[in-house]
Amino acid sequence: MRGSATDSTSAPGHRQLRRAAGPLASAALLVPLLGAAPAQSATDSSADRLQHAFANAAAEYHVPQSVLLAVSYLQSRWDWHAGAPSVSGGYGPMHLTDARTAIATTEHNAEGSEDARGDGERAAVHPAVKVPAESALPARLKTLPKAAQLTGLTAEELRSDPAANVAGGAALLAAAQKELGEPLSADPAEWYGAVARFSGADDGATAATYADDVYDVLRTGEERTTDDGQLVALAAQPRLTADTAQLRRAGLGTLPTDGVECPSSVSCEAVWAPYAQFGNDDYGNHDLGDRPVSQSIKYIVIHDTEGAWDGVLNLIQDPTYVSWNYTVRSTDGLIAQHVKAKDVAWHAGNWDVNARSVGIEHEGFLANPDAWYTEAMYRSSARLVKYLARKYDIPLDRQHILGHDNVPGPTTSTIPGMHTDPGPYWDWRHYFQLLGHPFRRTAGKQGGLVTILPDYAENQPVYTGCTTSGEACTAHGSSEVRLYSDHDVNAPLVKDIGLKKDPTEDVNDLSSRVSTGQQYAVADHWGDWTAIWYLGQKAWFQNPRTAPAAVPAKGLVITPKDGLASVPVYGRAYPEKEAYPAGVPAQSVVPLPYTIPAGQTYVVGDEVPGEYYYSVTFTTDSHRVVMGKDLYYEIQYGHRVAFVRAADVTLEGSAG
Repeated sequence: MRGSATDSTSAPGHRQLRRAAGPLASAALLVPLLGAAPAQSATDSSADRLQHAFANAAAEYHVPQSVLLAVSYLQSRWDWHAGAPSVSGGYGPMHLTDARTAIATTEHNAEGSEDARGDGERAAVHPAVKVPAESALPARLKTLPKAAQLTGLTAEELRSDPAANVAGGAALLAAAQKELGEPLSADPAEWYGAVARFSGADDGATAATYADDVYDVLRTGEERTTDDGQLVALAAQPRLTADTAQLRRAGLGTLPTDGVECPSSVSCEAVWAPYAQFGNDDYGNHDLGDRPVSQSIKYIVIHDTEGAWDGVLNLIQDPTYVSWNYTVRSTDGLIAQHVKAKDVAWHAGNWDVNARSVGIEHEGFLANPDAWYTEAMYRSSARLVKYLARKYDIPLDRQHILGHDNVPGPTTSTIPGMHTDPGPYWDWRHYFQLLGHPFRRTAGKQGGLVTILPDYAENQPVYTGCTTSGEACTAHGSSEVRLYSDHDVNAPLVKDIGLKKDPTEDVNDLSSRVSTGQQYAVADHWGDWTAIWYLGQKAWFQNPRTAPAAVPAKGLVITPKDGLASVPVYGRAYPEKEAYPAGVPAQSVVPLPYTIPAGQTYVVGDEVPGEYYYSVTFTTDSHRVVMGKDLYYEIQYGHRVAFVRAADVTLEGSAG
């Protein structure tokens, strides 16, 4: 949900760096100690050693190799992550968890940071966060110690050696099968209960959803090259039917699901955010509404939590805190709903976007490339987004499925403090594949637009700012492509005047970056370089034919109307002054410090009516939805989206 700056104390509204915990930092949650494991041992440099490790472990512990492979795919997509743990303390291809290596770090929403509500009429409350009492770690966060007991391998070996890690996972599966009284069968269909147990879920619904995902992988098969160059394959078994009756013998509990708005294909619990008043008509932590009857829901905003599951769920239940609609857990993809879709959560830092959106948090850390998101998390999140998109008629594209880092500052003064999550390490390409809307080429070579589409694993720009040491972040796949002021890597980076500072390679500096799936109008070409219109200027990125960073696209664009030297750009689409009824203060329609000069074109995401939801009191009798006559176009302006008045621009179709 938050972004970070190199000096978090001097730049409120950004993610904290990993440093000694202060009063607020100690309020956080337990997260894995990054760097606790050494680099992977290199006893075998062949590209199929991991496949052999799965075969050997399956044979030793009498687990079907296909089951072992499918479980690992759902945990990590077989990636190694250079031995670094995930946000929930999971190591290696089997995501064996060892949260005893955890430390207290940044809390979810630092005091003085971005106003998550984003309405000048009433700011959100940002209390000092109370330090939660440490409690016993749940079993799902300590599977690595159990694997050490079962295998006789040391915890260090399970963290640092992929083959040992796979063996630990096989031992856990075999132990779960025995605990259920099931035979160590060679038939994958007879391992459903053990797979459900392996998830670490406390309830039957989450365990079943996890196991169903594993068996989906078994039926479809998978093949990919991992992050350390290993080619791993799992043959499809399309007719495989699992013995789901085994789950009834697992003795798992049930979830509180009263009134949750989730698809049946995910496990979803109700952890409701409170709506409470606390003196002088002050209240929190969201606003009551009547969406989509009174207002359309046009956006889904993707966040990361910057904290671990249990602590984040404690925070959402504090009425003096901020809010969001859903949280997705890393280990097994469990979803908790906090705010009904009809109500307005305080999550995006822009009231106009909040009033038209649903916010989804994901257990993770922006500035930590190897505090990775699991496949279980990606899949659950994608199913939730597909469900919401169908229910509220939200297009599945990057101008409606936004990152928090794509939400514009509502006013000039807010721009530097806007948050930057989920950041460059969120895999948008894979996510949209799971959404069933993969990004692809949609125009010929002369298409007037491009869709940003680098190869995630191969695209590894240098970032700084992940630690306080000033060193470069760990090399890692990225969804984002860097922009230069000329067709030369030695040219200055593109500058964002709204940030009021020179551009850098900091992981939170969005001034000169475009992200996978975003679309821009082509401004020029030079050899292996492509220029796009970006923040009112020409911005260049490397786009060689042999390793393209973007593909041709077509769509709608806007350009200033004839005779206008430039047109203003806005951070919110508010109605004209005349639209406000008595008793509702008219909101200023003041442009951001950006313009679109004549001759430039920008991709259109949607036509947006001027709209303002007046909601500044605990009781709802004074709440109003103000609708104006002015129309706006939502455009992809820089890294973030923005708005232009329809009256100022001409709408055109790009060449295909």
